[in-house]
Amino acid sequence: MQIWVDADACPAVIKQMLYRVADRVNVHVVLVANRALRTPPSPWIRTIQVARGLDVADDHIASAIAPGDLVVTADIPLAAAVVERGAFALNPRGEFYTRENVRELLDLRNLVQGLRDNGVQTGGPASFSYADRQAFANQLDRFLARPPS
Repeated sequence: MQIWVDADACPAVIKQMLYRVADRVNVHVVLVANRALRTPPSPWIRTIQVARGLDVADDHIASAIAPGDLVVTADIPLAAAVVERGAFALNPRGEFYTRENVRELLDLRNLVQGLRDNGVQTGGPASFSYADRQAFANQLDRFLARPPS
């Protein structure tokens, strides 16, 4: 099992948490981004820099994951692809994407995108909070403590 991170938009505090987890539980954390990233030296942490472009990092992650891997992403289309491939997807706010909820979330995302494309101002996501960080940490700990599947 590896943890893949859609690193371009992942909050820095979440990446820091994942760096500590990598060394604490000896799990590989792979950060994929379209720019160079600075990470602490660790045999458990690596970065992959992909070309710039729409969904290039997402496509790389979706094609590289294996069933049972965990992907940290707020990107709903990527999460849908991850779930479809038998891996797990966790939002930086601590919400797991599942077969049951990812379709609904994707439909809602597409609706909001359509509204924006037609000039409707929909606002953005709420700012990332301490409660979000704590929810992510709790879900990650539960995920890592579960029996292997």
